[in-house]
Amino acid sequence: MATTYKTPGVYVEEIVKLPPSVAPVDSAIPAFMGYTEIARDREGKSLNLKPTRIESLVEYVQHFGGPQLEEKFALTITETTKETPTTPVGVVVTADLAAAGRSKHTLYYALQMFYANGGKSCYIVSVGDYKAVGSPPVVGELSSALTPLSKFDEPTLIVIPEAQALSLDDFLALEAAALEQCAALQDRFVIMDVHGDDQSLSDPDADLMTAVANFRAKSLGPDLKYGAAYGPNIDTILDFQVDETQTAVLHTVDGAPGQGNGKSLEALRDPTTGTGNTRLYDLATAAIRNKPMPLPPSSTVAGVYAKVDADRGVWKAPANVPLIGVVKPSIDYTNVVNDAMNIDPTAGKSVNAIRPFVGKGTLVWGARTLAGNDNEWRYINVRRFFIFAEESIKKATEQFTFEPNDANTWVKLQAMIENFLTTQWRAGALQGIKPEHAFYVSVGLGKTMTALDILEGRLIVEIGLAVVRPAEFIVLKFSHKMAES
Repeated sequence: MATTYKTPGVYVEEIVKLPPSVAPVDSAIPAFMGYTEIARDREGKSLNLKPTRIESLVEYVQHFGGPQLEEKFALTITETTKETPTTPVGVVVTADLAAAGRSKHTLYYALQMFYANGGKSCYIVSVGDYKAVGSPPVVGELSSALTPLSKFDEPTLIVIPEAQALSLDDFLALEAAALEQCAALQDRFVIMDVHGDDQSLSDPDADLMTAVANFRAKSLGPDLKYGAAYGPNIDTILDFQVDETQTAVLHTVDGAPGQGNGKSLEALRDPTTGTGNTRLYDLATAAIRNKPMPLPPSSTVAGVYAKVDADRGVWKAPANVPLIGVVKPSIDYTNVVNDAMNIDPTAGKSVNAIRPFVGKGTLVWGARTLAGNDNEWRYINVRRFFIFAEESIKKATEQFTFEPNDANTWVKLQAMIENFLTTQWRAGALQGIKPEHAFYVSVGLGKTMTALDILEGRLIVEIGLAVVRPAEFIVLKFSHKMAES
């Protein structure tokens, strides 16, 4: 509508020539669900079942507290003062923690690994206070976090580090519900751990192939393209936090009970108790620190996603990346087992391996979704790039709602999307030597809409993307070449 001028003078009008732009959404903001020590904001109000964004481990501690202290460590201090042909003089300290007695609430440690491996912003959904040490999580309480999480638009990844402590059936039900949410909202992706049923993924003597078979044996629902699984577990350099008042000490000197025998670790530390021996206390705590902490890899991999997205882009497969703070995979296995993990001809449930390499450390060695036999959605980066592009374009096109459904709007909309995709192509996300080889955007009457579509208020845009796929198998072919004179 033309402006009506009434007062004589000079008027300036600015003519908009540039199309609106698409702002890229954040692609790697995980939501971690689990049990916490506390759950309160700065005003002391409860954060239970309230997704809360944090930026650092310090902020996590402020709102959700620290780790659950271990109470079941068994410390054995064997002191020898008389040398024999088979026993030298000295002190030997061992620290043992049975898997059954270990805390099952590892969210704090999971956040440590997330930030150590490149994580930045994330959400925490506390489902309640810790259970007793050794008591497993409750599937109903963990799944209750999904409902409030569905109301938040920003999270793009779902990670449940404590899910592996559930029974296999409860684990599958929980992860299937998470996959279902991803499919319904189409803006997030699940990073999950392998559940081996009776084969613990932290037990070095477990059969990894049997564990993977147990994981694949039952259904995770139809939405496998929205998730990826990783295994085995990893031995980390993190320190166990212990309750020194509950940590028992078995102390012998030349085979007889020593001064600290039957006491707690705290009593060994405190000279005022009359049994304090700071030298033995230091040796005992060092033995605890030297014990690798096994953890499921999902939170560590979430950090890898964040780092790869920041350094390269969501289109880059989050694989062949070293894991920080990891000693090695908890289970040793061969290349034959890796073959079977990567490709599942029956159900297609690919499991991405965590593998050690000499001189390189422990790497993420797989880039497949759980829909490993699907040609469209086989690779994690393809699925996640589509999520990223769909969400970015969706948010940008909301401004066109209720605009006239005519050629002027169509041209603006098409130019906006093409500019965004051209930027992604230049960054390396799309294949093709020219933009027209990498993507297409089609909109208009007779192209994507009929006259009836326009009458009924539908503006339909069709977008095609040629997303880059990872070079998963590099084949080098060698042959003899005859010398030429």
